[in-house]
Amino acid sequence: MKKFFFILIKIIKWAALLLLAVAILSALYNLTLPSESETTEYLPADEKAYIIEMDHLRRSAGNEVWPGWGDQQVPVIVYNESYAFLIGYPDPPDGWKKMPSGEFRGTSWQQVQNDDINGERYYRQSLPDPHITPENFTAKVGDRWVLTMQTKEYAAVSFYNGFRNELPPIISAVFPYRLFWNLLMGTAENYIAGMAHEAFHAYQGTQVPNRLAQAEIAARLSSEYPWHEPENATGWEEEIDLLLESYHSGTSEDSKHFIEQFLKKRHERRKMAELTGEMILYEQQREWLEGLAKYAELKIGLAASENSEYSPVSQIQQTPGFRHYETREQYFRRQLDEVGRTAKREGESRFYYGGMLQALMLDRLVPEWKTAAFKDDVYLDQLLEKAI
Repeated sequence: MKKFFFILIKIIKWAALLLLAVAILSALYNLTLPSESETTEYLPADEKAYIIEMDHLRRSAGNEVWPGWGDQQVPVIVYNESYAFLIGYPDPPDGWKKMPSGEFRGTSWQQVQNDDINGERYYRQSLPDPHITPENFTAKVGDRWVLTMQTKEYAAVSFYNGFRNELPPIISAVFPYRLFWNLLMGTAENYIAGMAHEAFHAYQGTQVPNRLAQAEIAARLSSEYPWHEPENATGWEEEIDLLLESYHSGTSEDSKHFIEQFLKKRHERRKMAELTGEMILYEQQREWLEGLAKYAELKIGLAASENSEYSPVSQIQQTPGFRHYETREQYFRRQLDEVGRTAKREGESRFYYGGMLQALMLDRLVPEWKTAAFKDDVYLDQLLEKAI
């Protein structure tokens, strides 16, 4: 017995030393993380490559994901802490409009001198107020919808700085920021997929601007939504489990069975939690807006990985870390795993992932469902109910 305890104490000792060593290495590595973008006045080659590849991918596979999406002209605004850059819009009018409010922001766009993207001019304007940016969504320049997003470099800087400010000092010093960033958005393919997500919002704005406006305005109800009310919280976990069961089921009939149970549970949850009509509509609108964009984001990466004839642009093939979409299937499976976890957390991520999974089930049960999805007052759970 003494020998056993001696060995146990020795194991604990070495495990503690190992953890201490890992913490020290992580803290030292964190000292090398950037606190600001290295380049702000123009777009580096890597940032240009992400934009060019996203547009090429969307034009090549966008219609496969959503009819008409690949045909749309989508200008791009990317921004860092100092400048916003506009690509794909020659001689643009001043500023941009925050959507859906229509609030005018910014000033005139100035051509970036002695630089171009694929031989085309691009533009910039300074961002003197760090709180007034184009954000990660969609906006309008003049009468055209554009996708808006942080540059990849600035997105990483914002992630590091945000966590540093939120975590307690000791944890902040050793937290593996780079690891978590790489899991979320750090790869080239993840960032391109994120841009595709915002490009789909621009498509929603072009096709059904009123629906996009209503669904985005509904986000204000997040602070009133009963995230932790027991009947609501438990019901969400149960219905998401049923939705996952449906996805993983082997036959169409099994899928329909689980979808029927999912819809029944959803109805029960809303009744038991005494959700008002406004709160039910809030769920449906956010699933429609963000769930469909999440669906497009994942499906377009899979389309690239599954098509042996798809050829990425030469610029992205020279970008460090780009893996020719070889990990998209693995990433897709990880995102499916994330669906169940979002149901246990407060926040709108459950609408992103739950809406995405409903869209995947509609693909299986009603392949023509997209012809109805943009009609007024049509939501994903309603389409599933009709499908069964």
